[in-house]
Amino acid sequence: MCGICGKLSWNEPPSKETVEKMNKKIAHRGPDGEGVVSVGPIALGHRRLAIIDLSPLGEQPMADTTHQFWIAFNGEIYNFLELRDELTHRGVQFRSHSDTEVILEAYKQWGVNCVERFNGMFAFALWDISSQRLFIARDRLGKKPFFYYVFSDGSISFASELKSLCEDTEIPRTLNQSALNHYLSLNYTLTAEAMIKGVHKLPAAHYMVIERGKLPKQVCYWDLASSFQTKRKFRSEDDAAEELRALIDDSVKLRLISDVPLGAFLSGGVDSSSIVAAMCQLHSSNDVHSFSVGFQEKSYSELEEARQVASALGVSHRDTVVLQDAAELLSRMVYFADEPFADTSMIPMYLLAEFSRKNVTVCLSGDGGDEVFAGYETYTADKIHHLTQWIPGWLSRGMYHAFSRLWPVTYDKVSFDYKVRQFLEGHAYSAPRAHYHWRTIFSKGEKLSLLPESLHYILEDDPYTHFLKFDQEVKDCHYLDRGMYVDIKTWLVDDILVKVDRATMAHALEARAPLLDYRVVEFAASLPVDLKMKMFKKKYIFKKSQKGRLPDAVLQRKKQGFNAPVSHWMLKELREKFYEISMNKSGVLKLNDAFIKELWEEHGNRVQDHSLKLLALINLQLWCQENKVSIAS
Repeated sequence: MCGICGKLSWNEPPSKETVEKMNKKIAHRGPDGEGVVSVGPIALGHRRLAIIDLSPLGEQPMADTTHQFWIAFNGEIYNFLELRDELTHRGVQFRSHSDTEVILEAYKQWGVNCVERFNGMFAFALWDISSQRLFIARDRLGKKPFFYYVFSDGSISFASELKSLCEDTEIPRTLNQSALNHYLSLNYTLTAEAMIKGVHKLPAAHYMVIERGKLPKQVCYWDLASSFQTKRKFRSEDDAAEELRALIDDSVKLRLISDVPLGAFLSGGVDSSSIVAAMCQLHSSNDVHSFSVGFQEKSYSELEEARQVASALGVSHRDTVVLQDAAELLSRMVYFADEPFADTSMIPMYLLAEFSRKNVTVCLSGDGGDEVFAGYETYTADKIHHLTQWIPGWLSRGMYHAFSRLWPVTYDKVSFDYKVRQFLEGHAYSAPRAHYHWRTIFSKGEKLSLLPESLHYILEDDPYTHFLKFDQEVKDCHYLDRGMYVDIKTWLVDDILVKVDRATMAHALEARAPLLDYRVVEFAASLPVDLKMKMFKKKYIFKKSQKGRLPDAVLQRKKQGFNAPVSHWMLKELREKFYEISMNKSGVLKLNDAFIKELWEEHGNRVQDHSLKLLALINLQLWCQENKVSIAS
């Protein structure tokens, strides 16, 4: 796990000093070493977090033995030992024990198709001197980030983080108003855009080839839709559960390869608990280390549940109740989030990474289980929506307004009143649009109230169209499968994995997600829907695969989510610190003060929980201040 950056300039050699500045900006991602090399028209930068082969032979940027191929690589190739053996049998002689060198030699053997052989999380830039070709690739699920900017002459700058990329002063810092629209709708930015105009993110499961005089060629090398469209048949549910359990065990086994201390995040939920249970199958329980954090607000803390699982499995467990200055913490979140980002779960993830890093350098996590095995409440909402389509829109809208007037607002985590309001508000939509609505923050009407008239035109780009594009890729599948596929392509890659990457790398901690091994994801996609969600039992076959390993209480426990008590903080700590910023008194982006004031008042008076909206506005203004962006007219 590391950070990478670089610049390819066709007309004149790129400034090494510029790439050194870019590299310095991501020092937190790799405290164990740094390197910048210039090779003809390209300069590559790398920050090292040493995990595999701690010797100097693992340092980057790395060249092959001929010095005709250079690479800057961020991530891990979990099946590198298997690939190394295959390449050795083909006559390749390796100098190091690193997975980085395996990528170089795999490219020399199989060209750009080498990515199809990699099981891992990765983003890399590989320079082929003989062909004068830059080969860029990102892993199948998008665990590792890759930002880039293409100049008019075909040159390109790239980096693991946006703030690193913006150290290239040739890139104008102009706000991308389409991305702003995405952010206000979702509290994160879709892969299709980045918050700086002209900057792009390489999509998950894609590679790109840049050659002189040619347009960059972007290719998708993995088709997950086909796994959703081709359903497997099993002799019994037990057979399916047994195969899944074995697959998870193998995925965990691959992710235990490390030359540094390793542990696991443990929340007490079924996802993280299943990972820790699999670790206990492969090692003595005493040698498995798990970590948890919690808050003082009871509904936001799962420490007791995590302790129960740790005790049942017999692992070495550490946890803590975090007592943080919420306002100061939020400012740090904005810096490390890189783009405006307002998922409250980044706060506990950041604190958990900070706590875990005191003891280990690598942690396994349970991320991905909800998206691939139907674990979210939104899938329940999808099913109820499907069963109640006969209810006319005027009636569901009336029920929404009646409920909003009569039912008191609570600030508990994923509260009943919040879920009911979201459901009733979106019930009148079509199935794809309703699924999108379950996750929206500001509606179009609210955005019209928030934005000055000069920015109303940006709403012409409806973020829903990006969701609908993915929905149509699996349009013949079951509506629940369609929802899961859309979530994998949007929510997972652009929210969940962004949160995990930025929060852990802020502390130079590597996070590995066994449930996002592409083999597990393909297996889950190919399952009949009723094995993922049977009646209203979410994660049905996944939980069945853990029967006998985890206590029944864990398998029956309702999903809690991993969030911070921001709703409570908005009543005092965050209001006192950030009210003026959100109201534009100290902000950069001028929004409608009267509308924002109304949000604060309704939240303070418990008329409605606006914490996610207010958090979005605070983080947006802080990010604009930090990055000194300009607003295009």
